[in-house]
Amino acid sequence: MRQWKKWLPAFMMAGLIILTACGESSEEGSGDQQSAEESDTIHIGMNNWAENVAVSNMWKLILEDQGYTVELEQVEKGFLYEALASGDLDIGTEIWLPNTDQPFYEKYKDEIDWRETWYEGTELGLAVPTYMEDINTIEDLKDAEQFSDNQIVGISAGASIMNLTEEAIGEYDLDYSLLSSGEPTMITELKNAIADEEPIAVTLWKPHWVFAEMDVKLLEDTKNVYGDSENISYAARLGLKEDHPEVVKWWDSFELDDNQLGSLMASINEADSEEEGARQWLDEHQDLVDEWTTES
Repeated sequence: MRQWKKWLPAFMMAGLIILTACGESSEEGSGDQQSAEESDTIHIGMNNWAENVAVSNMWKLILEDQGYTVELEQVEKGFLYEALASGDLDIGTEIWLPNTDQPFYEKYKDEIDWRETWYEGTELGLAVPTYMEDINTIEDLKDAEQFSDNQIVGISAGASIMNLTEEAIGEYDLDYSLLSSGEPTMITELKNAIADEEPIAVTLWKPHWVFAEMDVKLLEDTKNVYGDSENISYAARLGLKEDHPEVVKWWDSFELDDNQLGSLMASINEADSEEEGARQWLDEHQDLVDEWTTES
């Protein structure tokens, strides 16, 4: 009995060592599992433009269907590039080149993986309702008498189209102020003005669902301040291609024409939620999605 008691502390110590080791192993396993889960999370930077919201939500569902966890991060354009360069974001869906986002490209050209074009033939500038028959060029705004406040309704401050509009105001010698708001506010102002047939000028771009649902026209930019037609591409953080080659391959295959993108934006605009609208569109265009994601 005394001999057994003599060895009891040693047995207890051994048991504690085993339990501790098991606990550490469990924690390490949990950590490995967490790392695996984090590695399967794709962070998409989404700025609040209609086509960007539409495409980002569409890709969120596509990637989730493929087993990924996806986080949509609401960001302004400036922060989007900064976060891609630092690796805090994996993908930015909307890169307008060669003109609109050229300053960002020059700043981060060696720190970001600039990828493939998914939409060709953009336009951006100033738009007015079609009932403003005498206003067809930006220059026509200079002598327009129907504007009481001489104000152009814009979107978020810092957006490239806002900087270009400030340039246009100076280049065309317009006695107008540029109001910073946000895309939803700009669209509401446009909708209300059209309902009352009042004059209004807004910053706008194609592709956009507004052109399908409202009678508006882009003004001719005779001085080409807003630049020539552009393409929309996507960009990724450096290393994403090595970490998730299949994701980059799918996105490189991704392409939408004007009708496809317009129907996607319309579906989201008419649905109760962005995700619901994207899901409905995907259900109707599964063959197209299969072209992007099926191994060749």
